[in-house]
Amino acid sequence: MENKYDVVKRDIKEKILSGHYSINDRLPTEASLMEQYGVSRYTIRRAIGDLETDHYVYRIQGGGMFVDDWQKYINKPIEGKMIGVISTHIADYIFPNIITGIDRYVSTEGYSILISNTQNDPQKERKGIKKMMEIGLSGLIIEPTQSALGNPNRDLYDKLKETGLPTVFINAHYPELDFPYLEVNDYEAERQVTNKLIGMGHEKILGIFKIDDTQGVHRMKGYISAYQEHRDLVMLSEMVMYQSSDNMHNVFTRIESILARPDRPTAIICYHDQIAIRVIDLVRSMGLKIPEDISIFGFDNYKLAKYISPKLSTVEHPKETMGRDAAKTIFDIIEGRPYEKNKVYDPELIIRESIKKI
Repeated sequence: MENKYDVVKRDIKEKILSGHYSINDRLPTEASLMEQYGVSRYTIRRAIGDLETDHYVYRIQGGGMFVDDWQKYINKPIEGKMIGVISTHIADYIFPNIITGIDRYVSTEGYSILISNTQNDPQKERKGIKKMMEIGLSGLIIEPTQSALGNPNRDLYDKLKETGLPTVFINAHYPELDFPYLEVNDYEAERQVTNKLIGMGHEKILGIFKIDDTQGVHRMKGYISAYQEHRDLVMLSEMVMYQSSDNMHNVFTRIESILARPDRPTAIICYHDQIAIRVIDLVRSMGLKIPEDISIFGFDNYKLAKYISPKLSTVEHPKETMGRDAAKTIFDIIEGRPYEKNKVYDPELIIRESIKKI
């Protein structure tokens, strides 16, 4: 359990970081803070003392307590020379490859990386950003959390912008923020995948898309766009949409009900390879064969995609290349070198055994 002074310190610090208290604003008096938090004068003084040591607060004798210019300490070089990485996941799927790409470039510059995992939770993203802002990093690489649902942490991102801390987004970005970003052309990739399958004779294609991040939304739009190019087939399209918080058992129950119909789709496009692998298991459990009965297409070229049977058709994700490019962009900004503001990787379809012409 947190001590009372830790609670007070954390709350005041968050209000400073979020802009509730601006630089040089006068803080409430000790008496007001005591009443607000229901604590003793000693607790308030201890919390303020720690904030003063950390350069968030300064005192004027007889004048009160004020918000210090904490931003000038954020970019102060530290002995360890750190680049922060905030990712939705770190230990599985393609994320270790991305982080490896970042680390390899960063290490050649004599820096280290500090990683925060949001688990695609906006509140954990908020905690991660706040922690990174306190440490004194040289740069920050962020994969946005639930980027299609708005930006509940806009206040902290605005503060990041004010500090001038070199910051780069990967995989997605918040459109309202003017930070460099590196992304796959998800829209064009899925448009090409859908057209590829239509060209192979598949008219009924089921699209499975996660729609709380912009990658999934763009992939869904690419799927829709391809069907718009084949207007006679539009009524045959079908989608299953889900969000990170959804019960995946329920999602797959719905997919199973679609595949159990006599008029089931002949092909399935999946949000990414992890979903595709689970779909393969589901299809087999229903006594259907891949690709004889149903063709399946993934996304990201996960390392297992070429080892499962049948080998999974997918879309390449640059992974380590994206990580390296993101790190290079950070150091270009640090050194004042010209850099590519926004990098979008062209799609590359990888055709394997999981799809066939009908």
